[in-house]
Amino acid sequence: MTYEILQHYWWFLVSLLGALLVFLLFVQGANSMVFSIGRTEEERRLLVNSTGRKWEFTFTTLVTFGGAFFASFPLFYSTSFGGAYWLWMIILFSFVLQAVSYEFQNKLGNLLGARTFQWFLVLNGLLGPLLIGGAVATFFNGSNFIIQKDNLTGGIHPIISSWANASHGLDALLDPWNLMLGFAVFFLARILGTLYIVNNVDNDAIRKRSRRQVLVNAVPFVVCFVAFLARTLLKDGYAVEPATGIIFMEPLKYLNNLLDMWYLPALLLAGIILVLFGIIKTIDSKTYIYGIWPTGIGTVLTVLALLLCAGWNNTAYYPSNADLQSSLTIANSCSSEFTLQTMSVVSLLIPFVLAYIAYAWHSIDKKKIDAEEIQKDEAY
Repeated sequence: MTYEILQHYWWFLVSLLGALLVFLLFVQGANSMVFSIGRTEEERRLLVNSTGRKWEFTFTTLVTFGGAFFASFPLFYSTSFGGAYWLWMIILFSFVLQAVSYEFQNKLGNLLGARTFQWFLVLNGLLGPLLIGGAVATFFNGSNFIIQKDNLTGGIHPIISSWANASHGLDALLDPWNLMLGFAVFFLARILGTLYIVNNVDNDAIRKRSRRQVLVNAVPFVVCFVAFLARTLLKDGYAVEPATGIIFMEPLKYLNNLLDMWYLPALLLAGIILVLFGIIKTIDSKTYIYGIWPTGIGTVLTVLALLLCAGWNNTAYYPSNADLQSSLTIANSCSSEFTLQTMSVVSLLIPFVLAYIAYAWHSIDKKKIDAEEIQKDEAY
């Protein structure tokens, strides 16, 4: 494998992890509706224990996504995680708060009460998807940072990248188009969460309310996603001249990417169709409980197509609004060829890990969760 192929290969793996993370945000989506779907204490415990079986998958994927980005594209990691640290710290804090809430809400000596920790889960369900969606939107809309690689060999403080203002990432939330994708991810997470509850919780009242929430959240999701997608495909994008590495603005860049790489629009279209099928089928049929699977698979395919569109075909995946030439590409921000080769050998174990996750998921969900299980077995 050439160095260029390795760069594209690792952007694919990072994009796949990001797509899986967005799907697994169904945990946050369901948690954001603990009080709207669960009307009694028993119903809320059913919901919390349903998502409590899966929260480790989401948290582990988030950490793995960050680790893979650090190993394969360290300049992005140091620029975004180091410069936009307030945005990432809020995201990470909300996930830590989630973990604490699951483990301590019904422990002896809990002075705050179970309801307080359930509200913490709601807070994580609101902030997590919204902020992650806003952070991903900066791949298309840019961030305010400056790269100065000469600092590595000169000066007292060898700092390569720096943020161009004092907001340290919070300025991303001032861009309405970043918020547009943030809300699209937020409503998608709530849709996925309700679809998972319909599939996993054996309670007629909860399933009825969850189906109603699918429709309530589907409308704003479609509006936000279509608006962001249309604007992204029609706006100027951040292109790279491969021979010189110079960044320039190209009209309709992301639309051109889709047209140049025929498999990406096919992937995108298949993903959108699957998402809509799972939503519509669940709303239309009172007996259909498997909507989480077509919608979940469609989510992974759609997000994967968008992230590949942001990084492949000579595109700057992390544009700089402060200095265009500081924008990051998969070529100027990646690890050494040796590092990527070594990690590629390790990546051959990924199918075995995915197989184990699928087996564990099946074993956990073999029996639908119900009130009897909560009363008899160990539960959150």
